[in-house]
Amino acid sequence: MIAPEQRDETDEAMDFSHADFRKVLGRFASGVTVVTTCDGEQRLGITVNAFTSVSLEPPLILVCIEKKSHLHQVMLRNGYFAVNVLTEEQHALSTCFAGHSEARRNFCDAPSHTAVTGAPVLDHSLGWLDCRIENVFPGGDHSIVVGRVQALGGGENRPLLYYRGKYPKLSKPSEG
Repeated sequence: MIAPEQRDETDEAMDFSHADFRKVLGRFASGVTVVTTCDGEQRLGITVNAFTSVSLEPPLILVCIEKKSHLHQVMLRNGYFAVNVLTEEQHALSTCFAGHSEARRNFCDAPSHTAVTGAPVLDHSLGWLDCRIENVFPGGDHSIVVGRVQALGGGENRPLLYYRGKYPKLSKPSEG
């Protein structure tokens, strides 16, 4: 890794467009999550696919949240959030929480409960992690938020996948 003071101006030159960058990144298949928190009594959520595990001991995960998003400042102020891993059946929630509709302002009419921190946990999600913020790092137009897992749970179902701007389905494994 190059320290910021070691970079020169040639590191800033890009010979590709933002569209090209997004196109290549779209070739990485990922699961789909909804990151949630609260602003007082109002439940907030946003679709995120920039999520990964960081450490088993202590149990840490990270999510990348756009600084301009509606829940960024609220989440940082609260110091907590939940990551909800979506199932194939929750495709509509992914679309709703990714948009800017009135439905999103109403938490996409998604049933939820809370665990430890008070962040909404989506009912029927494939998995969920209730977290307290451990660290926040700059990441361009996003914040890289590291969360320490306080509680978790999940069910059995098929994951919602995202690839090249679409939601492909896993084929059923052959029995043999």
